[in-house]
Amino acid sequence: MTGLAIFVKTPGLSPVKSRLAESVGVQLAQECHLRCARTVAAVAAAAAIGPVYWAVAEASAQSHPLWRDLPILVQPEGGLGTRMQSIHDILIQRHGRGLLLGADLPQVEQSALQAASAWLEVAPARGSIGPAADGGFWMIGANCSLAGAAWNRPAYGTETVLRELLEADEQSLNWQRLAARTDLDRIQDLPAVVAELESLTYPHPEQLGLINWLRASFFEPHS
Repeated sequence: MTGLAIFVKTPGLSPVKSRLAESVGVQLAQECHLRCARTVAAVAAAAAIGPVYWAVAEASAQSHPLWRDLPILVQPEGGLGTRMQSIHDILIQRHGRGLLLGADLPQVEQSALQAASAWLEVAPARGSIGPAADGGFWMIGANCSLAGAAWNRPAYGTETVLRELLEADEQSLNWQRLAARTDLDRIQDLPAVVAELESLTYPHPEQLGLINWLRASFFEPHS
């Protein structure tokens, strides 16, 4: 069994998609975050590889109505590496294998999550990672805990995140690399994200609905 955690922030409690909000406004950026998060969760559940959790950024959001449909894990205080390490360790302790996903990759495929889970089932000391177009990663997981250096050495938000993480992997895990995808961080990412959604062979209904919403909200002229 592979546990899967989706990292989310709660509108009103944390700034949400700040770089996108600079271009489209806070309200639309927040709605985009929530719609993408719901889409990722739907695909993760449909993959049926194990339990799916919300990894919320705020302790005060544990009973928030936005996140009542899935069990909740609370990210601890600290940098992104520290928070990912903590959530991943919980998944390893509970399920033996863990995958972490962001809410900014709605074009994730069920088959990719299934392939990652199957890879982690085979032998110990294995990891799976999905490279992102910006030099980071859209998914990461393993069948064992990773050393703190691997999580904390990368300068997150830069083009060298993926390379730095793998270089800092002192355990020399056998890494599976999934297909590269585009994170939805900025308005400039939207065309690539929509194109990747439209290229899916077996899109989830939530993904089809998100394509329509993204096109209506960001591409079609408004009176």
